[in-house]
Amino acid sequence: MPFDLDPVEARVLGCLAEKDMATPEYYPLSLNALTNACNQKSNRDPVVTYDDATVRQALGSLREAGLVAFISEAGSRVEKYRHRLSEQFNFTRGEMALLAVLLLRGPQTPGELRQRTERLHNFEDLETLMSTLAKLAAREPDPLVKQLERVPGMKEARWAHLLSGEPQSPVSDATGISHSFPLAERVEQLESELKTLREEFDRFRQQFN
Repeated sequence: MPFDLDPVEARVLGCLAEKDMATPEYYPLSLNALTNACNQKSNRDPVVTYDDATVRQALGSLREAGLVAFISEAGSRVEKYRHRLSEQFNFTRGEMALLAVLLLRGPQTPGELRQRTERLHNFEDLETLMSTLAKLAAREPDPLVKQLERVPGMKEARWAHLLSGEPQSPVSDATGISHSFPLAERVEQLESELKTLREEFDRFRQQFN
């Protein structure tokens, strides 16, 4: 891969992509706004407490990699920052939404991704989302996402971005139970799967109405 982002760089880049799509009226972001975005407690895993210096250092590395641009707006003394993912990869909105959520929350199942990208992009169905993941995985010369091996006890395999290199698989003990997911994550996964099943049931029921 041409990129090997560390966790701070991945969080900063994911926040810029997310805010670009979710709140374009406040984008590009100042350093203070970007630090707050990195540290917000919702839609983030793990939750972090970066300071401005940590975020500024990551921004410098991302600019050198061609993934971030620094902007000085006329009439403003505050420097702002934007991502350059569109210039680098010519993403569709769906591709951008998936990569942003993967950068912000790590490996996730298709059901989780569909639920968590709703505010950024509306995938018509799970098949459309899977097709978008497949396109990202088939990118030339370097794939941008990959499907991980399914964890014992989980219904769906998870997907991960590859901008930080090869993701590590979760470790299971002798019982086959994965220790990579806290209870809250498992509950959220089950809720996501239940939502998907309800949608499929509703479509099935409508065929007979």
